[in-house]
Amino acid sequence: MAKLYFRHGTVGSAKTLNLLAVAHNYKQQEKKVLLIKPELDVRFGKGSIKSRAGLEMTADILVSSDTKLLEMNWNGISCILVDEAQFLSAQHIEELREITLKNEIPVICYGLRTDFRSRLFSGSARLMELADSIEEVKATCHYCNRKAILNLRHVNGAATLDGPVVQLGSDERYYPACYKCYTRQVRGVSKHEMAMA
Repeated sequence: MAKLYFRHGTVGSAKTLNLLAVAHNYKQQEKKVLLIKPELDVRFGKGSIKSRAGLEMTADILVSSDTKLLEMNWNGISCILVDEAQFLSAQHIEELREITLKNEIPVICYGLRTDFRSRLFSGSARLMELADSIEEVKATCHYCNRKAILNLRHVNGAATLDGPVVQLGSDERYYPACYKCYTRQVRGVSKHEMAMA
C-alpha cells in the first residue's frame, strides 16, 4: 500500500530543498512526480516552489479552498509531493490520504507543524493523525545550538505573538527556536542577555 508521509520542521530546516531533491530523483528515473502547493503561498511567485538555497520548480496544482483533489486524474503519477502542507485544509489532507489508497500513489507532505504561537495548523494536525510516517526535518535554534522546535515571529527584531496566524514570510519574519529561547524571546529577553545566561 502506498503511504502518506509528513515531513515537518521549523522555518529554515530545508523542507522545500528536500522536496525539490526528491522531485529531482524521480525525474532522473523518468518517473512522473506531481508538485502541489497551496494557492495562498505567493512568496516566490504564484506557481513557484522555491528553496532558500535557490532551487526552484513550478507547482503542477495550486490548491484553493474549493479544490477537489479526488476529482483529478492521477493516472501515470509515481509520487505526489506537497509543499507548505500546513496551509491545506483537513479535508484536503483526507483526500490525499484517500489517493494513497485508491490510486496507490505515495504522497509526501512537507510543512510546519505549528504556527508562531506554538499551535498546530489544521493541515498539520490532520497529517499527525493520518500519516503512515512522520519525520522531523531538523534545524538549529537561531539563538543557541539546541534543536529548533518552534517558529518565532519577530517584528523589527522583537519577538511577537500578535497578528494573524497566516502571515507569509521567511527569514525576515520568522526564526527557528528551541523551547527555551522561544520562551525567553517571547518574554522580552534580548539575545545579548541570553548569551550571558
